[in-house]
Amino acid sequence: MPVTVTFGEVMLRLSAPGQERLFQSSHLHTWWGGAEANVAMGLAALGVPTRHVSRLPTTAIGNAALRALMAEGVDTQEIIRGGERLGLFFCEAGAAPRERQTLYDLDQSSFGTLDPMAFDWKRILSDASWFHVSTVTAALGARPARAVAEALATAHRMGVRTSLALNLRSPLWGGRDPRPIVEPLVLHASMLIGNPGEIERMLGIPTDGDLPEQPEAINRTARRVHEQFGCARVLVTQRQDLSIGTQRVRAHGWEADEDTFWSTPWHEVAVVDRVGSSDSFVAAYLYAQRQGYAMGRALQFAAAASALKLTIPGDVNRVTVREIESYLASHPEM
Repeated sequence: MPVTVTFGEVMLRLSAPGQERLFQSSHLHTWWGGAEANVAMGLAALGVPTRHVSRLPTTAIGNAALRALMAEGVDTQEIIRGGERLGLFFCEAGAAPRERQTLYDLDQSSFGTLDPMAFDWKRILSDASWFHVSTVTAALGARPARAVAEALATAHRMGVRTSLALNLRSPLWGGRDPRPIVEPLVLHASMLIGNPGEIERMLGIPTDGDLPEQPEAINRTARRVHEQFGCARVLVTQRQDLSIGTQRVRAHGWEADEDTFWSTPWHEVAVVDRVGSSDSFVAAYLYAQRQGYAMGRALQFAAAASALKLTIPGDVNRVTVREIESYLASHPEM
């Protein structure tokens, strides 16, 4: 059976309990994550055969990360071992008006110091129907960025469909302009996923007009992405913070084959944990596409999955296909 392949760093998240400041008390909650690893675990939870490619240190923490992926049903046979340490990041949830904070500790991580030529992408992708990566990996340094570029180019040559998520993590870029690194990657992406701010910051394509938040403006942005970079599908997510604890989310999609555009309604959510929501959107959309859902229905399914993830602690979406479909059935306006 064809597999979906993901590539990226596996990290350990340490979060302050509740609305505490980091290190206010002696307790931190730990979660395994990382943008592409979250997608891999989300896909596996939905029943999609998924292989995650990465590099983990040969330490007890690296072993624990490997076991965590395997426990979620992810194929780990292409994860290589080496390096000194696993990357970490620290989070505090915040509470209005105090904003959420994220601190990264990735210097000299196992993944950040990988050899870009250590991965035989032609072999790794030989049984793949889809390859997914995000710009988080490209931001981690010259070596990971080179590996991402080689992986996407190889998948493109092999006819494997590809997706690239524009996850902008400003601290990881350290003041660098992401466009020179990201734009060449987009040329090899069958599908691009991002929000309007990420598309503007990373591709130089603003969402303009008197009402840039409206579907008509998003539609124009998606078409411009296709015209400039050739992506056959462009998915655009939107979030509105009503407060630290409440958020509205929705999604839009444009498809080149039929020159069609869809939008979902807003989902208003009481937020428990913001981390991983965009990754759960990607995983749910890839699942729905694999199942043969029409694009409009796939967008509805993915937006619902993303909304439900916001209600669950941790980096990985813990909802089932049945729960997502039940939520949509009980909210026919969605």
